[in-house]
Amino acid sequence: MNILVLNGSPRPQGDTAKMVAAFRTAAESAGHTVTVFEVCRMEIRGCLACEYCHGKGRGTCAQKDDMQKIYDKLPETDMLVLASPIYYHNLSGQLKCAIDRFYAALYPAAPEKLKKAAMILASGDEGMDVGARFSFEGDFLGYLGLEDMGLFTNHDEDVTEKLAAMAAAL
Repeated sequence: MNILVLNGSPRPQGDTAKMVAAFRTAAESAGHTVTVFEVCRMEIRGCLACEYCHGKGRGTCAQKDDMQKIYDKLPETDMLVLASPIYYHNLSGQLKCAIDRFYAALYPAAPEKLKKAAMILASGDEGMDVGARFSFEGDFLGYLGLEDMGLFTNHDEDVTEKLAAMAAAL
């Protein structure tokens, strides 16, 4: 299985990065291919709402930045994992920009191979992830119809073991 992880944390040694590393190790040990994009270290501009992608662009974005690297991986991706610290009850702004740019590639439907999604969240306070959960459940599970492989937080007991178990069961 090809797994694409979008890590929206600006902290390379933070809780989000540690959970992503644990998931990656477990998934690769189970024989899966994992590609991680550190979106905070990429040049990804916000969506311009120009509608080029739904007109002349036929699913391609008018902007040519590092989002192209993510677009290139989407057709071969079986599972998408969104990882982020919680900022003001939601995903980091850098990850939100990347998600908004999915408008070009995921409308009106996800690529044929993309069937599953999971979310990894880190927060100093439990229960502060309402906005992130809403986006995951509405945009990815509901709208795109992806299978829910789990939502993991650093407040879960044994989160590393839960991530490893999920990865091994894929």
